[in-house]
Amino acid sequence: MRESDRSSSPFQTPSSISRREFLGTASAAFMATTNAGAAVPRPAAAREPYRGRLCLFSKMFQNIMDWRRLAQTVQPLGFDGLDLTVRPGGHVAPERAAEDLPKAVAIIREGGLDVPMITTALTSASDPTARPILATASKLGIKFFKAGYYYYKFKDVRQELAAAGKEFRALAELARQCGIQVGYHNHSEYIGAALWDSATFLDPLEPQWAGFYLDSCHVTAEGGVGAWKSAVHLAAPRLKMVAIKDFYWKTTSKGWEYTMCPLGEGRVDLRYLFGVLAEVNHQGPISLHVEYEPEGESSEEKNANMVVSAVRDLAVLKGHLAEAYGNQ
Repeated sequence: MRESDRSSSPFQTPSSISRREFLGTASAAFMATTNAGAAVPRPAAAREPYRGRLCLFSKMFQNIMDWRRLAQTVQPLGFDGLDLTVRPGGHVAPERAAEDLPKAVAIIREGGLDVPMITTALTSASDPTARPILATASKLGIKFFKAGYYYYKFKDVRQELAAAGKEFRALAELARQCGIQVGYHNHSEYIGAALWDSATFLDPLEPQWAGFYLDSCHVTAEGGVGAWKSAVHLAAPRLKMVAIKDFYWKTTSKGWEYTMCPLGEGRVDLRYLFGVLAEVNHQGPISLHVEYEPEGESSEEKNANMVVSAVRDLAVLKGHLAEAYGNQ
């Protein structure tokens, strides 16, 4: 996406939301945190506060906002930065990363936001866009990137897992050479949805350069009653980034399906998760994903409500940080 001239926003932005509406949304969000999940002991007063970067995943705006408008819209909401998409259809096209990523980051930083991490579709060091993306990101001071996904063909899962691990290890080595850390994202239906799978190829790698990008939604969906807790503790010692989103189960004609929902209203035990993050003193980026369908009859109404949803979910997220880390 090329940066375009400044123009008026196509929908209502936070600056035009009334103070009463904004405070009402934030208040309701903080109240939601009091009932989220099973009780986890409040940390000791000596525990370090969270000083990492709270990011908004830019996917929600990639089809409607250029880089400048993205920064203008997100910065007033209270986020520290953006988890910027650098993949097909994203805010930066992979083949143009060397030229466009520096422009995008400069504009976003001018707008008062950081870019501590990027989301890519990279799965192989031999991808011609891999080195330009990673080297450029590293030069810009971006410390983390999300890799792409590997698939099970369900012909020989052991062999398929081994093949994915070989590709990822080569990609991680390229990342090390470029000076940027890689996080492997656990996503339902892909290799690594069960974190024990990705642990087989992450464990031998240097923790400084490769680790987990833990997703609260997918670790819960794949973990059933209690295995998700084991998965969270498995990933915790070598976390790089954390993706925060929520979901609930819905019965359809095809069976059970997970459906995204506002943070704190679904099945994710946020209190337990943030308790573990505080225990291991996670200070890497936390990326908020707003992926549920916004209310509204027109595209303008839906776009405006996406902004309101981000405000609300960020308040829930900050409430759990305050409880777990002791942030004020």
